[in-house]
Amino acid sequence: MSQRISIIGGGPGGHTAAFEAARAGAEVTLIEANRMGGTCLNWGCIPTKAFKSSAEALESAQRLQEYGITGECNVSADMSAIVNRKSKITDNLRVGLEKTCSKLKVNLVYGRAEIVSANLVRVHGSEGEVREIAGDKVIISTGSRNLELPSLSVDHERVIDSSDALELDYVPSSMLVVGGGIIGSELAGIFHAFGSRVTVVEGMDRILPVPSIDPDMSKLLQKEMKKRKIGCELCRTAVKAEPESDGISVTLGPSPFIDDVPKSAQEEKEVKVDVVLVAVGRVPNTEGLGLDAAGVDIDRHGWIITDERCRTSCEGVYAIGDVLGPDKIMLAHVASMEGLVAAGNCLGQDEVMEYSSVPSAVFTSPEVASVGLTEIQAREQGYNVSCKQSQFRELGKAHAMGELSGVFKLIFDADSDKLLGAHLAGAHVSDIIAEPTLALSLGASGRDIARTIHAHPTLAEGIFEAVHKI
Repeated sequence: MSQRISIIGGGPGGHTAAFEAARAGAEVTLIEANRMGGTCLNWGCIPTKAFKSSAEALESAQRLQEYGITGECNVSADMSAIVNRKSKITDNLRVGLEKTCSKLKVNLVYGRAEIVSANLVRVHGSEGEVREIAGDKVIISTGSRNLELPSLSVDHERVIDSSDALELDYVPSSMLVVGGGIIGSELAGIFHAFGSRVTVVEGMDRILPVPSIDPDMSKLLQKEMKKRKIGCELCRTAVKAEPESDGISVTLGPSPFIDDVPKSAQEEKEVKVDVVLVAVGRVPNTEGLGLDAAGVDIDRHGWIITDERCRTSCEGVYAIGDVLGPDKIMLAHVASMEGLVAAGNCLGQDEVMEYSSVPSAVFTSPEVASVGLTEIQAREQGYNVSCKQSQFRELGKAHAMGELSGVFKLIFDADSDKLLGAHLAGAHVSDIIAEPTLALSLGASGRDIARTIHAHPTLAEGIFEAVHKI
């Protein structure tokens, strides 16, 4: 008899696990509470990239004279059309996932799941009906949702979250983005391109204050934001917000998250805008799952605890994706790989999840991409660090494209010449990061990269140029 696997959540991790298990001959039930594809497809990765593509098209049109293109070009952002385009893209991809479920004979069930044990999951339907699904194993992939701040209650009109931002049918004349992390920085650039006057407030001392992102990339991005006249209020937090007839007034105060608040950020400051976008973090989607009754351990923040094989504390129950929290890595492609690991282990394999060579990409302007250790992390781990850098402006392709802002930074162990990390900022680095990711995965040395022929003229030559720096 084939294994029966119940998978809760149809996001990148959940549907990847479902398809992998089904191809291997398992009897799979995939339970989704809302929309197939999860946050990534419906409210995250894909819709924001659709918006980003529209923003880039608009900026390119506004720069046509730089490329020798003359004539009238009076362009602006049509938000209704942009939202419709985004919706068509996500709808098509969602239908594709549902068709794959059908093709692979994955039983797709819509409803809210409750885990009784590895052998039984209850599904509560929208009309109050309850269905019991028996099985042998369970994979939890319920993801996360936006964190809300007590000082900035989201009303979905004046104070919005990232999901609301992707449904706006107008361009706010001014916007305060609370949170300078990945989501906030991406949306700040997008709405600036659409025509908003944007200010970002961040409680830490840099934009993109993510441990895996090298501070040099943050500095470059902040410099470019300043050039574009996107305001940055660092070392500050939003203390309170007061709605007004023609907008909302937000009080910014010194950040409680850092010890040494600079003098410039110690005084309170009032900012009046049309819209406040809150993008300060995520919380796990675990309400009503029955984790406690099933014996699934969580940490003090509510994230599910797993081992390197994606096993929870409950025998036969696995967990993957964002619901594991930031102690793992909250990225869609990580969830997909965890899905493959969990599916394999449900079927009797011995798969181990490896997190040391995970690439990340931030779709700001310019893009930022990273893999492996930052310079700070490498030094903290005791390596004799050697850093090699090259600039985008050294590349002929960058000049031809009119994209001169950017840097390639490679981190090596000076003793062994092994690559430890790569940190890139500039046009298309979200694609270029694949090369150092492979190099890191294979244990490549600086000499290996230096002897790899790179096509000319390309942006990827920046990797070649960096490794040849003395």
